[in-house]
Amino acid sequence: MYKGKKILALIPARGGSKGLPRKNIKPLLGKPLIAWTIEQAKASKYVDKVVVSTDDEEIAKVAVKYGAEVPFLRPKELARDESPTIGVILHALEFFSDSGEKFDLLALLEPTSPLRDSEDIDKCIISLVDREDAESIVSICKLEGTHPEFNVIIDDSGFIRKALDKSSKFNVLRRQELRDIFFFEGSIYISNVSSLLKRKTFYHDRTLGYIVPRWKSLEIDEFCDLICAEALMKAKQEGILK
Repeated sequence: MYKGKKILALIPARGGSKGLPRKNIKPLLGKPLIAWTIEQAKASKYVDKVVVSTDDEEIAKVAVKYGAEVPFLRPKELARDESPTIGVILHALEFFSDSGEKFDLLALLEPTSPLRDSEDIDKCIISLVDREDAESIVSICKLEGTHPEFNVIIDDSGFIRKALDKSSKFNVLRRQELRDIFFFEGSIYISNVSSLLKRKTFYHDRTLGYIVPRWKSLEIDEFCDLICAEALMKAKQEGILK
C-alpha cells in the first residue's frame, strides 16, 4: 500500500506459447522464468497482493511454490493466442470484486521481462500516485540505433528514400542532435483501477512514461533471449550492470 492505495500485482502466464514452448517455467539461472517476476513483485514495498493468472495447473503450482497466489484458473477463452490482455485483467478484477476485495491500483507484470527490479516497480507506483493528473504509467526505453531518422524504404525504382517523409534528401542528423524517441518495452504497466475499468487500456493521454535502460528491456520470446538474459543477469550480479 502506498498513501492509502491498495495495490494488486497481476502476472499473466498462460500455458500455451508457440515461439518458446512452456517459456513461463523455462529455467533461467536456476529458477523458472516466472519466479523472477514473482519475487520482484513480492519484494516491492507497496504491492499488497501478488497473483498469477494462468490456465495451466503446472504453472499454477510453480507460482505458488515461489510465493504467488493463484486463487483461480483462467478460463480457456482467455488463454488463446488472440486473447487480449485486458480480458485477463478484467477477469481478475471481477473475481476479487465478487469476493469483496477492492484494489486502487493494478500493476501488470509480464513474466517474460525478468530484468526489471522491485525498485522499478516501486518508483512507478510512487510516480503515478504522486501525480494527481496521471491515471497510468508504463515502462519505456529509448531508441538508439533504430531511431526512425536512420530508417529508409526502397521505392519502385529501387532507390532508397527516407522512411519518415519519403524524401530523397539525406540530411541525416547526428545521434546527438536527434530528439529522443522511446518504445513500449513491456516490463511494467500500472493503472488506477477506476481508469482501467473505464478506458480498458494503459495507453492514453494521462499515461506517464518510466524510462528503463536498454539492457532491462529484453523480453523472452525465443531460446536465444534466455541465453542473453542469463548473461545480463550474471553481469548484474557481478555489479557490471546497474
